[in-house]
Amino acid sequence: MTVSLLFAQLLNGFQLGVLLFLLSAGLTLVLGIMNFVNLAHGSLYMVGAYLAAAAYGWSDSFIVAGLIAVPGALGMGMLIERLVLGRLYARDHLDQVLATFGLILFANEAVRIVWGQAPLFMDVPQVLSGTVDLFGMPYPSYRFAIIAVGLLVALALYLVIHKTRVGMLIRAGASDAAMVAALGVNIRLVNALVFGAAAALAGLAGLMAAPILSVQPGMGEQILILTLVVIVTGGVGSIRGAFYGALIVGIADTLGRALMPALMRELLERSAAQAAGPAVASMLIYILMAVVLAVRPQGLFPVKHG
Repeated sequence: MTVSLLFAQLLNGFQLGVLLFLLSAGLTLVLGIMNFVNLAHGSLYMVGAYLAAAAYGWSDSFIVAGLIAVPGALGMGMLIERLVLGRLYARDHLDQVLATFGLILFANEAVRIVWGQAPLFMDVPQVLSGTVDLFGMPYPSYRFAIIAVGLLVALALYLVIHKTRVGMLIRAGASDAAMVAALGVNIRLVNALVFGAAAALAGLAGLMAAPILSVQPGMGEQILILTLVVIVTGGVGSIRGAFYGALIVGIADTLGRALMPALMRELLERSAAQAAGPAVASMLIYILMAVVLAVRPQGLFPVKHG
């Protein structure tokens, strides 16, 4: 593999990492503050992608698609939280898993009813349809845009969490929700705000992913698995852990899929390498997660208390 190709794969891994961060940031707050296991988070990402693709199809405007996809996912998330999930906060995790798994099935069937089984496709915005020259290597402008959006969201979340009163309440709720509620803070409202922010970030991730992926039923489950790996690797409840964990998982997954088949061809005979290479590459991030759990069960970048 040439240096330029390796650099392109690193950028692809970084781009996947920031996309995973948009999902894992919200989900890790829901887990860390509300102690709630929301498997339907990936479905909000799917809804955002569908709304974006549908809106872009009739408006031919990426801005219009964003103005529909992100608020649409936020509204869907708040509705679900109010009607279903709010009743499960005091229940154990098994009940939460079963209920949110049911929401996954409901969401998949709902998009099939509305948009059909066939995938939807969304064009890259015209202004970002070109490439950027990096050391003589062209790289898609839109993928750079995804990286830029992810970094801006990371900066915004850092400022909100660490520099505002809302962020102080969020951090306090993650440390001791009962004490925060005893001090007179409406922890129910804080939970709703956190869940709404998580849904909006999922919708934003769906918007940014729609032009580079096929939008289809079930797409939320695929990225949800990666998102859970990110959260476990980085540390539950930690935005910093979600950011660094997402980059680690994104780069490891991308480089593993790019390099592992070639490495296996050097170590094994051809037929065995063709079978082992993709299989090992697909397991790489789970092996990484297992190693992290064995060495640091709290994750690489856990929440700092005090």
